[in-house]
Amino acid sequence: MKDGELNPALRRLSPEDLGAEFREVVSTQEYARRTPIEGVKVIDLRLMIDDGGSFAELVRFDETGHLLAIPEFQVRQSSYSQVLPGAIKAFHLHYNQEDVWFVPPTDRLLIGLVDARKDSPTYKQTMRFVMGAGKAQLLYIPRGVGHGCANIGGVPATILYYVNQHFNLEDPDERRLPYDVLGLDFWQITQG
Repeated sequence: MKDGELNPALRRLSPEDLGAEFREVVSTQEYARRTPIEGVKVIDLRLMIDDGGSFAELVRFDETGHLLAIPEFQVRQSSYSQVLPGAIKAFHLHYNQEDVWFVPPTDRLLIGLVDARKDSPTYKQTMRFVMGAGKAQLLYIPRGVGHGCANIGGVPATILYYVNQHFNLEDPDERRLPYDVLGLDFWQITQG
């Protein structure tokens, strides 16, 4: 017996079974894993939870200050940023600096990346994902990759980040791209 032979309500539907006003706007959410930007790394950390709270080890250094998880990355400065609800901090771009970001699992930020390196095999590729939200992860962002975040929640959120050069007020390696360079909808919360 085929689906729907006993109960017509269980028969398989097609787009033609929808009203025209719905058929024209229906879409399918994309679940396939997108190609990551060349050089970007998302490193899962172990988040240990017990009845008293949680603990995560963020980074380990070797004797020269290089991260064990990213041996080519030597920490020169560590910083903290608070992102207020509804704020979009994007896009930042560096010519000579790499970043490693950590968003606490208790916070939630929408992260956006775009590969601006014209000779990269992933030139113009974008990545959009949530950090925090119960996960403990590090995000490695190579130079030339535009990066930013949006606080999609109702409370302030935090980023702790490590960089491989000191900030220089006289010659800051802190470039900007317009926050809407990928379109306004890039930062909108997906409804539905």
